[in-house]
Amino acid sequence: MSGDITAHPPGSLVERSACDILKAFADGTLTPSDYLSACLEQISRLNGAINALTAFDTERAIIEAGQSSERWRQGAPKGPLDGLPIGVKDLQDTEGLLTTYGSPKMRSFVPAKDAPMVARLRAAGAIVLAKTNVPELGAGGNSRNPVWGVTGNPFDPRLIAGGSSGGSAAALAADLVPLCTGSDTGGSQRLPAALCGIVGYRPSVDVVAHPTRPLGWSGISVIGPLARNMDDLVLMLRTVQGYDPRDPLSAPGPASRFDTLPELTLADLRIGVSEDFGGAPVDPAIRSTFLKRVETLAPHVKSCRPVDLDLGDMDRTFDILRAESFVAAYGKAVREAPEDFAEHVRGNVEMGFDMTLEDRAWAHLEQTRILRNFHERMEDVDIVVLPTVPVSPFPWAELYPQAIDGRKMDTYYRWLALTYRGSLAGGPSITIPAGRDPQGLPFGLQILGRLHGDERLLAAAGAIEAHFAKSPETERPRPDPVRLAGSRLDLRAMVTHPPVGAHSGRRSQAPIETAV
Repeated sequence: MSGDITAHPPGSLVERSACDILKAFADGTLTPSDYLSACLEQISRLNGAINALTAFDTERAIIEAGQSSERWRQGAPKGPLDGLPIGVKDLQDTEGLLTTYGSPKMRSFVPAKDAPMVARLRAAGAIVLAKTNVPELGAGGNSRNPVWGVTGNPFDPRLIAGGSSGGSAAALAADLVPLCTGSDTGGSQRLPAALCGIVGYRPSVDVVAHPTRPLGWSGISVIGPLARNMDDLVLMLRTVQGYDPRDPLSAPGPASRFDTLPELTLADLRIGVSEDFGGAPVDPAIRSTFLKRVETLAPHVKSCRPVDLDLGDMDRTFDILRAESFVAAYGKAVREAPEDFAEHVRGNVEMGFDMTLEDRAWAHLEQTRILRNFHERMEDVDIVVLPTVPVSPFPWAELYPQAIDGRKMDTYYRWLALTYRGSLAGGPSITIPAGRDPQGLPFGLQILGRLHGDERLLAAAGAIEAHFAKSPETERPRPDPVRLAGSRLDLRAMVTHPPVGAHSGRRSQAPIETAV
């Protein structure tokens, strides 16, 4: 049977998983062209309410969907993602498609080639449909910038979607596209995923090659997939994982690395529990929600016990390593034209200018101690669970929460301690949807794994996801598309530097990607 969009109402189509859509392509009950049409209709209805997708490559996508439809008809798909439209984070270059980094300086930049991860996705048959919104230059957990405006949360557009992969997370939650790319330094994939009710994964540094990492020998910045469920995330991971000689931290390995994950049940798992990652501030309501989720897991696992994650001076270490990466990426440009950068971006660079070689040496030594301390904590457990975000989503008009549980935030990214401390520990981490918080907004459970133990972490997350799916209290929440379509907020109101256009503009050197 040929694809017929009248047999698949657009709403029902876009809610289906990427894995299900690919099965429909294979059995001939749906074509990539019809599926793209459904996604475009959903985008037309809802993207204006949340401003998740920015520059579009619609004409090219329609042509590529038609070509994919013919390949599927002939039984010869190009690759494992053939015909799936995707969103690409606006910190990652896309050939021929506007890539702004949310920066006025780059508002007309059209790359001549794809970022390596994007190239792998295209080679697998994915269709790059649009870019996803970010904070300016990826700085912070609130996806707003003077080029594209604000990304609102699909559950309430007045609230933050998180960042820096906020556009990707919001687009997935609203069923605009089935898969999106992301990047993570201090929580840029996990934070927005938790706030929007999807899955966000920070891989170990060797898993997904990152040749555009600001400092090639520093593993603080990684890239990877975002999806609505674990099966879709692993599907995308199989395509983007792999070695690149331009990234000294990536490692050669089998292309089949994630084809089969370990068989794990909840009964196999020894779970460590941390309410606050070594004393980071957490809102009491979020802490209570987290403990309830632990209570639902504890009777079903092999063991469940507290783990002390006070691993060292994690905040100062992150401050220095983050400032170092900002100096590497933007130091020269900030010195030459500071007016081109937002105040908080300049602040990060200037912090780096004020640091000494002694500071840098201390931070790298301390991170090594943190990593080794984390390894010791993981000897008696398979995973550690903790909250992903310390607060419920707040209004995007606030750059960040000023205080959490009575503790004042001394910088705009300190509220991200639950995620950036995990970045320092070196192991992989993931957040999965775990119902709603007391405000009725998405709650994400963060899971930490052992260094280079990505396969086992993903298998454990899949087992927990399946358990949570059995209960309305813990299943993945979904936004109300009718309510969302009725939103009248103007999320592009803060735009002060509109882009020139999606396919025209200067071709020049892009900035080096960093995030949060």
